[in-house]
Amino acid sequence: MSELTRRRDTSRNEETWLIFLEDVHIGNIGRRAGVPSDAEQWGWRCGISGSRRGARAEGTAADFDQARSQFEAAWRRVRTSYTDADFTDYRRARAWTAWKQTMWKTGRKLPTQTQEGRSRCFCGAEIFEHAAARHNGTHDRTFRCVTCVRSSRIRALSPQAIKNEIEAGCL
Repeated sequence: MSELTRRRDTSRNEETWLIFLEDVHIGNIGRRAGVPSDAEQWGWRCGISGSRRGARAEGTAADFDQARSQFEAAWRRVRTSYTDADFTDYRRARAWTAWKQTMWKTGRKLPTQTQEGRSRCFCGAEIFEHAAARHNGTHDRTFRCVTCVRSSRIRALSPQAIKNEIEAGCL
């Protein structure tokens, strides 16, 4: 099993750690807000967000070390429920969200937000709602710019990194 890593979630007031398996966010460990002082102060949960498998676990602990230990044991049990397809789905959803947010941050509309059913990507390519399945190889209504989706560079970037690239004129 690959090693789990953690990063501090600076957007939360309480001490919270985001847990990753490679580049996939698989859970978090953090101080619980609003609990009585005699209750366990730490909480944890693990599972791949958005997965159709629904394999998840959560619990509480007295301190961070206990929460981390419980999390790791739970992840070993839950991990067997996930396939490579679940990790791929997570990465696709993350790329879609990053692309969509970048479209909106740059003042562009998605094809479904226009009467014509088409739009222009922030990279300059024209995108059409009716051609979505052909562009991204799926049968759902998700659409993205072919240029951006097929670019491993854009898929690897976080939303903030995409914004920085645009501001620097690189995208």
